[in-house]
Amino acid sequence: MTTSTASLPVIRSLSSTRPKTSGLIMAVASALAFSSSGPFVKPLLEGGWSLGAALLVRMGVAGLILSPALFLAIRRQRGFLRRHWRLLLGFGLMPVLGCQLFFFSAMQRMPVAVALLIQYLAPVMLVAFVWARTRRAPSALVLWGSAVAIVGLVLVVDISGASFDLIGTLLALGAAVCVCAYFVISERAGDDLPPLALAAGGLLIGAGFIAIFIAGGILPFEAPAIDVVLAGVSVPWFVPLLWVAGIATTLGYALGVMAVPRIGSRVASFVGLSEVLFALGFAWLFLAEVPAPIQFVGGALILVGVVLVRLDAQSPGNPRGEAATFPAVPAP
Repeated sequence: MTTSTASLPVIRSLSSTRPKTSGLIMAVASALAFSSSGPFVKPLLEGGWSLGAALLVRMGVAGLILSPALFLAIRRQRGFLRRHWRLLLGFGLMPVLGCQLFFFSAMQRMPVAVALLIQYLAPVMLVAFVWARTRRAPSALVLWGSAVAIVGLVLVVDISGASFDLIGTLLALGAAVCVCAYFVISERAGDDLPPLALAAGGLLIGAGFIAIFIAGGILPFEAPAIDVVLAGVSVPWFVPLLWVAGIATTLGYALGVMAVPRIGSRVASFVGLSEVLFALGFAWLFLAEVPAPIQFVGGALILVGVVLVRLDAQSPGNPRGEAATFPAVPAP
């Protein structure tokens, strides 16, 4: 009797661990996919492509690839759009459209490194919001993990000698808020709102708004047929664009929205910091931009911070394996 009853918690623990492990793998893979976008888009923008054209193709193609998931959800659930249109619209306007426009607008007014640093304050902003909302202080592991991760981020992006720009800072903070919205809205996905349907709807909505901005003259549209150099090889314009749209964006959003419900928005947001490290690697590989030694130190600190936050999620006092990041919001 003792043996049989003692084995039950072990079985339960193993079964509850599998979704979290798969969620961590998905989150890392999502960050890896997202990180390749910058190094592949940069040569296009430098070669004459406008931001509006690049974003329209990126969002539109990725949305079309994932659209079967949205179509199936609409067919299977009567009233799907009526119940979830607010979340779909919010995902399209903030994590998809807002994040891109805010970040690239900030990048035009301040160094890219500073804009990146502010945008990736999102995990700490999530922790601070929950602290203020619930009036419960985070654990020491979360606070130490946040501090160590931010120090590492500062070293990775190297903001030495950067000047302050108020408007640019506000735009970058807007991008950070949109990143927070990405994790919060993704956590709402589940059986009623399939993650892939959420990603597809958001990408198509974002592409629709980009098309409206281009048609209205708010964003320019320039898409010259050029060749770009990647890893020392000259390739036609559609090669990096197909990668960014069909691989980086599609897999980035698809794996990301599936990972967040499994591991929670807090852990997922800290794992997302690895995107900065992967971006350095892609820039090194394809653009010959060699990272400085201090950036490797910063990368190690980011990983330490993520591990500390993850250890808190596994603490015995947290039965779900992840503290509830936000209070439940009634479904619209």
